[in-house]
Parts: sequence; C-alpha cells; structure tokens
Amino acid sequence: MNDLSLHILDVAENSINAGATLIRITVVEDIFRDLLQIEIEDNGKGMTGEVAARVTDPFYTTRTTRKVGLGLSLLEQAAQDAGGGLTVGSRENEGTTVSATFRHSHIDRKPLGNLADTMTVLIVGKPDIDFVFTYRKNDRSYALDTRTVRRELEGIPLNTPSVAAAIKGELEAAMEELRDA
Repeated sequence: MNDLSLHILDVAENSINAGATLIRITVVEDIFRDLLQIEIEDNGKGMTGEVAARVTDPFYTTRTTRKVGLGLSLLEQAAQDAGGGLTVGSRENEGTTVSATFRHSHIDRKPLGNLADTMTVLIVGKPDIDFVFTYRKNDRSYALDTRTVRRELEGIPLNTPSVAAAIKGELEAAMEELRDA
C-alpha cells in the first residue's frame, strides 16, 4: 500500500467484516512531538487472545477466501520502518483497537494519503455503519460523526448522491484547512 489512508481503509474493512456497527478512526499529527498516530477502534466481534496474538503474522488469516493476511503485517512494517510500532488490543464480543505510531519526520514514513476520499468511501459504501472520524494536527482538530449527520438528515440515507457529495466536500475542506495548519 502506497499511503497510510489505504491502511486505514483496510483495517476499517476488517472491522466491518467483524460485524462492527461503530468504527472510530482517529488520526493525530503532532509535529512538535514528531508523532503521527492512527487508531481504529470498533465494536465488532473482537478476537480471542490466540487470534489477536497472531494477527500481524502475514501467513495467518481467519478468512476462507485467501490463505494470507497481509493487512496488519503491512501496517506494522510501515510503522516500524518509520520508527514506530503497532499495537492490537481485542476482547472477544467487545471489539478491537488497532493503533499505529510513526515518527512524523522519518524519511521512510509513508504519506498520509487522501483521508477525505478514504472516509467518503467508507461512509458512502457502508451507510448503515456509524463512523466517528477525528483528525488532529497540533492544536487544531476536526471531527465528523455520522450519527449526528444521520439525525440532521432525518432519514435521508448517507449514500444519497447529494449527501455523499456534501460529506466529501466537508471532509476535503477540513483536511485542506488542517493540512496547512
């Protein structure tokens, strides 16, 4: 994967496949602490301790459609290449949290990528799942909670074309504003 937003998409898709109804995605860029952190937390079915201990093994997967599980191992490698690491916490029937840290200034850190597109794909592609997206850069932040958007829309689906365009536009504007902060 060429950028970190694609890793976010991959982990969020794992959450969806695990039956999550709420997925929290938090991205923190702290230039002063030389830190980039990505955390994806879900309320899916979680994993047993045995499965959680093996999720970064590229030759282990619970899927039946393929024999390798490269997603988390690739994210772990990307984090380690940039002076960081990966932690996975999970409780069966409660959910999973994946947290990746990177040294922000590290020459081998992958670019963050297009967070607006990634979040739009997730929200519009799975309009019945709730997403809470938070992006912090230094002392500024932006948050989008689809539960709030859903209440304001009073029954209009999130994947309605005009709603999807508005969500994407808001995300793009927020990302551009914070990118320059």
